[in-house]
Amino acid sequence: MSFFKRLKDKLVGNPVEEEKVVESTEEEAAEQKQDEATEPAQIEEIEEIVDEVEKVEEVSVTESSIETEIPEEKEDQEQLEQQEVQEVAIAEEPVEEKKPSAWSITQKFKAGLEKTRNSFTSKVNDLVARYRKVDEDFFEELEDLLLQADVGFETVMELMDKLRFEVQRKNIKDTNGIQTLISEKLVEIYEQGEEDLIELNMQPEGELTVILFVGVNGVGKTTTIGKLAHRLKSQGKTVVLAAGDTFRAGAIDQLQVWGDRVGCEVIKQSEGSDPAAVMYDAIRAAKNRKADVLICDTAGRLQNKVNLMNELEKVHRVISREIPNAPHEVLLALDATTGQNALVQAQTFKEVTNVTGIVLTKLDGTAKGGIVLAIRNKLHIPVKFIGLGEKMDDLQPFDAERYVYGLFADGLDKELQNNED
Repeated sequence: MSFFKRLKDKLVGNPVEEEKVVESTEEEAAEQKQDEATEPAQIEEIEEIVDEVEKVEEVSVTESSIETEIPEEKEDQEQLEQQEVQEVAIAEEPVEEKKPSAWSITQKFKAGLEKTRNSFTSKVNDLVARYRKVDEDFFEELEDLLLQADVGFETVMELMDKLRFEVQRKNIKDTNGIQTLISEKLVEIYEQGEEDLIELNMQPEGELTVILFVGVNGVGKTTTIGKLAHRLKSQGKTVVLAAGDTFRAGAIDQLQVWGDRVGCEVIKQSEGSDPAAVMYDAIRAAKNRKADVLICDTAGRLQNKVNLMNELEKVHRVISREIPNAPHEVLLALDATTGQNALVQAQTFKEVTNVTGIVLTKLDGTAKGGIVLAIRNKLHIPVKFIGLGEKMDDLQPFDAERYVYGLFADGLDKELQNNED
């Protein structure tokens, strides 16, 4: 399958349904404008009706003090009241959450990578405008731009080699469509040999899946745990949270707030307790409640790597003793806004624990979104989730095609239209 075919199938989904949504949105907007235009006249009309109703009510009150109430009217009133109660009950029934469309997910990536795109892609566009032909000077400036976006030295060098080879093989002379070629090669570099590692290692139904979160303080670890719990709950899974960060002031309370918000039980002890003891209690509680997933928070101190390693080893030992082969995932939360510092943190945690995946938070708040590629290519750890905003559903599974589309959306939109056939 060609790059454009695969890209379009994944990003757009069902274009007919999306067109209907767009049309309905436009119709709603037109109706809203019409309502706004007629609103002053409607308000005056309503005020006049209210005045008349008040006068009628005054008269009816006077008459009711003289006349006796008619039984039929009383029965009608009771029926109306019952009908209103039923309507309110129906309105308060929870609405089933619709599965987001392929295009809506793609738009989250596009919006979340806006800062990186505005910084990086605009510079690429300027570069393409200045260089009408692809030569060595063009490649050198493109290399500098990629490094500034924190794509990483090894990734940039590999990309440059692939681009030079393709330009020579296809005998490309000008810079038209160079963004498409860059996009295609970036996806290839990220996905090579690791397609199956993006999904969470969930256990079969009836068995408890244990997910251990690690990461330094301040990267959004606890918030990410809450969002992941919400995501899993929306998939019909029973989730229990373990408050294993017993050293940071307020960490337990913060996780409890998220637990209350998403409707998950939080297993905790007092501040300063042994994290391994919390994990032991949490596993027992999750088993007793027949939970599907246990998500464990941990302390995020890096001041003394030896203490951190000993603490994580003890937590691992307790978990694996209660559930063989657990934890099934060790997810490292990294703050994307820290750029290359996130890479250093990832290297440190990789040395002390078996990190199986990265959760890159705050990607919408940085202009250096290329760090995703640097982490993947240098440490060979897959990025499993990325944070694209503050909303509950803004934690999204990482997708290489959507990520690259988010970086080059403006140019790729034109190319996709030209390659529809």
